[in-house]
Amino acid sequence: MSHSTYGRQWTEAQAAIADLLVQEMPAEPPKPEKDRMAAFQLLATMYIKYIQIFRKLEQCYDQIVHPQKRRILRHCLDGTMGRILEIKHEMVNLEFSEFHYFDDVLSDLKLTPNDVEMPIPKYFTNERAKALKEREKVLGQILAKMGPKEKETEKNEMKMSVEEAIHMIQVHERARQGRLRAKFMKDIRQQEERERQAATQGAPTLDPDVAAIRIQKVWKGFSQRRRTKREREDEMVFIGMFPPPLPTHQKNTPQALAVKTENQRRITQDMHEQEYQQALETIKDKIRETEGPDMKETMQDQIRQWFIECRDATGKFPEYPDEDDGGSALIFKEKDPAELEEEMKAKAEDKGKGKKDKKDKKDKKKDKKDKKGKKGKGKDDEEEEEGWKMAPSNFVPAVDEATKEYKGVWEPRDETENFAQKHDSELIKEQKRKEVEEEVRLQVDELMRQELKNLKMAVDRDKGKKGKKSGKKKKGKKKSGKKKGKKGKKEKDLTPDRTMDSLYEELVSQGILVRCNKLSLSDYEGEYNYLGTTLRQASIEPMPSLSDVRRVVTEFAILPLGSPAVHERAPLIKSMLIAGPRGTGKRMLVEAICSEVGANLIDLSATNLVEKYPGKDGLKMLMHLIFKVGRALQPTVFYVGECEKMFKKKIPKTDPTDPKRLKKELPKALKTIKPEDRIMLIGTSRCPFEADMKPLTTCYQKIILVPRPDYATRHLLWRRMITKHGGVLGPTLDISSLSKVTEGYTPGHMVTAIHQVLTDRRIQTLSKKPLQAVEFISPLARIDPIYKEEEEAFTEWYKKTPLGKKRAKAAAGDEDDGGKGGKGGKGKKSGKKGKKGKKKK
Repeated sequence: MSHSTYGRQWTEAQAAIADLLVQEMPAEPPKPEKDRMAAFQLLATMYIKYIQIFRKLEQCYDQIVHPQKRRILRHCLDGTMGRILEIKHEMVNLEFSEFHYFDDVLSDLKLTPNDVEMPIPKYFTNERAKALKEREKVLGQILAKMGPKEKETEKNEMKMSVEEAIHMIQVHERARQGRLRAKFMKDIRQQEERERQAATQGAPTLDPDVAAIRIQKVWKGFSQRRRTKREREDEMVFIGMFPPPLPTHQKNTPQALAVKTENQRRITQDMHEQEYQQALETIKDKIRETEGPDMKETMQDQIRQWFIECRDATGKFPEYPDEDDGGSALIFKEKDPAELEEEMKAKAEDKGKGKKDKKDKKDKKKDKKDKKGKKGKGKDDEEEEEGWKMAPSNFVPAVDEATKEYKGVWEPRDETENFAQKHDSELIKEQKRKEVEEEVRLQVDELMRQELKNLKMAVDRDKGKKGKKSGKKKKGKKKSGKKKGKKGKKEKDLTPDRTMDSLYEELVSQGILVRCNKLSLSDYEGEYNYLGTTLRQASIEPMPSLSDVRRVVTEFAILPLGSPAVHERAPLIKSMLIAGPRGTGKRMLVEAICSEVGANLIDLSATNLVEKYPGKDGLKMLMHLIFKVGRALQPTVFYVGECEKMFKKKIPKTDPTDPKRLKKELPKALKTIKPEDRIMLIGTSRCPFEADMKPLTTCYQKIILVPRPDYATRHLLWRRMITKHGGVLGPTLDISSLSKVTEGYTPGHMVTAIHQVLTDRRIQTLSKKPLQAVEFISPLARIDPIYKEEEEAFTEWYKKTPLGKKRAKAAAGDEDDGGKGGKGGKGKKSGKKGKKGKKKK
């Protein structure tokens, strides 16, 4: 697409933001919403609109080549991303569920599920591409030094028993004899064929006309059948019954050309960015040379004039403003000398009164608490029953600021002449003129402070006074600065003399910092749940689809870890548990998170830590290393596989992994994670119900339940995975029946079946023998599916989690209220009232 197309798309996104800001920042505070369903509909509508804006802004930021426009876009993009996470947090608190369904809102807004698919910004990895390549190179070098793994050498050293050796020799000998016999029989058949041909050579030949007619008949029949088959397939593709054929030349497809154009625009972005950075330096130097001396003279003249005006107004020279207060910047504001003197006096008085004000505030707070205690809990209950209110946002002001800058700078600007979309020099001059002015002001402040001091000394000499008071004041300021420095204690650094490269190499050599497979989250495929809202309205809790899991993982892990600006101000999520049956792609999700964000993967699974850093001192060193390296090379993901073993009541004595080793240290270390630390703990479990619920839920902040795929998802997975592994979808392959038969099988089971069926030899014969659904049944029959009892065990376990309990209470409250709504947390009160009423009757 062209520059104007992306510019138009940016304008549409800004118009949508302006409409939402009217709703976000109303003139009067909105009334609390008492109906819980109405509140959720409001949040869901805003959520979907923000996602549409996010999709447009992300594409614009990725493809717009103008360096100055991209800075405003980035500011607005981060603000929109953070606002989406805030609304998600509000919806979780309102509905007591991580999964939400918007099919009714989508139908009202005339949108499809693809229109609200959550994108992952490409700048997460593109802007760190060089650093990620260097890190991957270092990781490869360390792994190459280590050589092959010990497991391979162990396999080679395994001894074979005598019986196994005899059996192997017999197999090879029988195979040798079979090959010899087959060759002998082939020679006999060839000899017989030669003798038969020699016997028939003297027979009369066929008439040429009859032979030609026979050849024509066979050829015309074959060509007509082939033409009919092709026309039938084209018709089925046209009506949508068959998928369109894959293009033969992948380089000339529209999709390939679009990707090529996008990559070319990114190269242009880098070129324009380099030119912009050079222009910043050259223009600043030019302004400093040409306009700097004039700025200095005018500032000095203004400050001297201020000295004279203050002397005339008050009878004495003024005190020069401190650097902390802004220096001479206060003087250049449009104020009278008397007003400036009053401001300086007021600040001095405020410093003295600060301690008294703090005591007064504490006394007032105590009085309020005493009053509340006397009145009782009645008013608190009334305040709670008022309804739901939107929490204040940390990102709406940033979005508003970016919108105002867009309207003030870029909306009225004519860009028709700037065809190449390079930087605007006039905007750089405006920005750098302020910076140069600030630098000159600091220099002038030093000179004018000395000049004012000389003037005062000259006046004091005439009057016979000494200037000791000013010196005493300065000493007092130094003391206050020393007190500020003595705050907080630093944690002990166990490795003060070691470089970060050596610590990184140690973790890699120990197998704790591991290389993850390069996966995209879009590879984790799943169909949208179209009946989620309908089932919830019928008081049936729907199982989330894999598409919902992908969305939640994006919101809880990828978006916060990818952007530092978002992570610092968004609701902080330190840990996440992904639970589900075997083969549902839990480890794949962890690797996709690391790949999309460019994060380090530190494996803290019990099986991986066997005989590594033993003892208490070793455990302290391990925790110190992973957090030091994790903070230095952000973002970082700590992965714990089979995390339920850490919180089991009893562990078998035969288990050598010691899974409870990190039970105390890991939750303690999580408390030290701050908003600026892009670190997350992710655990996976295929049987979480074996662990104690309380310590598990306190360690893991968010719990995501991954279900077995439904029919729609299985249909999508079969089609996508067969074509991905070299198969061809044809009329003989009944995907619908295959999806119905494979109920209970997970994506991992499907992949193993496809690998067993679609071998290299089978792929070569697809043109002669098309693929059939029956071929996948026999490999699947050898695998045990996920039965309903196991799935029910997961749902029952999830109901016992803190969020599951809250949702059950809210649902009970809604039923007691007659489905009117109300705040979800008040289900208990309404239920108790109903019971009392029955007893009185």
